[in-house]
Amino acid sequence: MTRVLIADDHAVVRDGLKHILERAGKFDVVGEAADGSQVLKLVRDCAPQVLLLDLSMPGRSGLELIRLLRDEQQALRILVLTMHAEQQYIVRAFQAGAAGYLTKESAATELVSAITQVASGGTYVSQAIAGKLATSLEHQDEAPHLRLSDRHEQRHRFIADRVLQDPAVRSACPVPESVLPAGSATACGSRSPGSCPDNCRCPRASCAT
Repeated sequence: MTRVLIADDHAVVRDGLKHILERAGKFDVVGEAADGSQVLKLVRDCAPQVLLLDLSMPGRSGLELIRLLRDEQQALRILVLTMHAEQQYIVRAFQAGAAGYLTKESAATELVSAITQVASGGTYVSQAIAGKLATSLEHQDEAPHLRLSDRHEQRHRFIADRVLQDPAVRSACPVPESVLPAGSATACGSRSPGSCPDNCRCPRASCAT
């Protein structure tokens, strides 16, 4: 079973998350932390494989904790679970060393999938966030008022390079080939649009007609 540490400053949220994970039957909740100091102590004492971390924590911030733990606990996988869906939070979390990013609007089934994905060494981002990112990248040149600044485009591309190249993410939320990092496979796993199978879930424009 995957050992999980839950970190959130609201007891009702921790209780709900613990209930979801216990019902899934494949996670062992080894501890619950309500602030940054408890996170550091329990990570060291309980040796979790996955840290489910809220960004808005009393004491040390979630981003600061990610940076500290990235250097101290290199085997630890950190999945952010937060109310913040803004691009700057996502980019900073991945740059700090997070393995996944999920919003609190996500369904319980997606939470289970996300933990499983990051525990196995993969990267995960909320399907809603991935969809918004793909749409903004695809349409950024349609009109002047929709174009991203260079800085914003760099942030979008950072997430695309880090997340959308993950086949598991793309199969759940297919995106146009123009959005994928160079050399990435399509959602069906093919690196050539012409070789997509008939039942491919890639956008129609990406497949041979």
